[in-house]
Amino acid sequence: MDDIDSKRDEAPEKATLSRRGFLGMAASVTAGATVAVLPKVAGAAMAAGDERDVLDVAIIGAGLAGLTAARDLRRAGCESFVVLEARDRVGGRTLNHDLGNGYFSEAGGQWIGPGQTAVADLARELGVGTFLTYWQGKIVMLAGDARATVECDGGFATDPTLRKELEDLARSVPTAAPWSSPRAAEFDSMSLADWLAKKNLSPEDQLSWALGAQLTTGTTPNKLSLLHYLSLINSAGCDYRRLEAVKDGAQESRLVGGSQILSIKMAEALSDKLRMSSPVLRIENWQNGPATIHTAKGVVRARSVIVALGPPLCQQIAFDPPLPEKRREMQRRWPAFAPMRKTAHVYKKAFWREKGYNGAIVPLNSPVQFAFDNSPEDVSFGVISAFINPGVLSSDKKTAEVELSRIYAKAFGEEALHPIAYHDHDWGKADQWSLSCTSPIPPGFLTKYGDVLHPSIGRLIWAGTETAEIWITTMDGAIRSGHKAALQALQAVAGRKA
Repeated sequence: MDDIDSKRDEAPEKATLSRRGFLGMAASVTAGATVAVLPKVAGAAMAAGDERDVLDVAIIGAGLAGLTAARDLRRAGCESFVVLEARDRVGGRTLNHDLGNGYFSEAGGQWIGPGQTAVADLARELGVGTFLTYWQGKIVMLAGDARATVECDGGFATDPTLRKELEDLARSVPTAAPWSSPRAAEFDSMSLADWLAKKNLSPEDQLSWALGAQLTTGTTPNKLSLLHYLSLINSAGCDYRRLEAVKDGAQESRLVGGSQILSIKMAEALSDKLRMSSPVLRIENWQNGPATIHTAKGVVRARSVIVALGPPLCQQIAFDPPLPEKRREMQRRWPAFAPMRKTAHVYKKAFWREKGYNGAIVPLNSPVQFAFDNSPEDVSFGVISAFINPGVLSSDKKTAEVELSRIYAKAFGEEALHPIAYHDHDWGKADQWSLSCTSPIPPGFLTKYGDVLHPSIGRLIWAGTETAEIWITTMDGAIRSGHKAALQALQAVAGRKA
């Protein structure tokens, strides 16, 4: 152990709290509540013998979930914890491209919208502002040499009758436990594409539905469980447009300073508790504790372990004894086929706006899934970002830059051929600590494995956006899961000290 224990010794004595008192206070806090109402717990007690080096909580992962949990622990008065991060940076699946002069473009998750109160509350507490995503103007659609434009209303033009049908179905599919829906088996037996195929959609409507689903989940409707998609709509208040749209929807706003700024600011306040470049290799004695956590830079012992990782990343940790069979199988089979690749072309100005375009491009049979205006709030220069279809665009960044520039030139004119900077991040290849940027769930998975996603096992508490009770796969969901995990850990601390 390094200086963790000495710092814990120096923490001021906190008022004790009975187990009954803690549980009463914790019961009044929801997973998405602000941490200002978290209960205070006693600092780490020093036990005799080999208990002296045991922390109350070890947190694996310094993304939004893990850092939120750590922040909650500290605000509740618990100083006996450490955050272990495999990377040499914080932020998990949020990452900023530095564009210079205090401007950033997001390489990962980036948007927040109505109903996403957890991320909005955190941003406000950290002093991070927001600004509206630009959507006014025409969208350009490309198909080979053909080009068409359509006015944008801030969302995807889908049939309102069909939207209402999906919204009505979603009311019975809770995001926290979609497998508990009375029609779970029926909905999970088909893909979204299967359901849409019965609706006699026009080619234009098929494209709109496919594009909306792909941008939200990272995959096409034929790979997406209808049950999973309904649970996402449910988390948006059973409002399809709130899930998919920019105007009044989940893509409504961006964070000043880029989305990674939330993790950076939390990490700055927790610097004494962070251990970077410390991938966890093995966790022993997780059933009864204290758990022994072997990292690439030493060993940590803790009474509780918050595993703030996506399920497929848990496969990179050896557990002794092995995890229950169904949990192991769930992690092994977790869909990690949407790694996502995101690019950013930087231009001297947002010239497309002057021509009446909003920067959005929908090219068919192209490396680009969807391109969009990602310029800074003051529009001191222009940025076109794009989601890239995996394995289609050259991995050579210069070649990729040129190929994308040509596509943008078809949409907006020859000015698009001359970017002043280019940024490219492939989440499937950037490092081994991502694997998949989003988690689109295929048919048949949730009804078979969903019930083991949330429950803690022994001393292990699961966190990460996939475990959120609403807004899963989003930054908001990650933060909510961190709040929930911290409450579970604090409850365990209070229970063991009662």
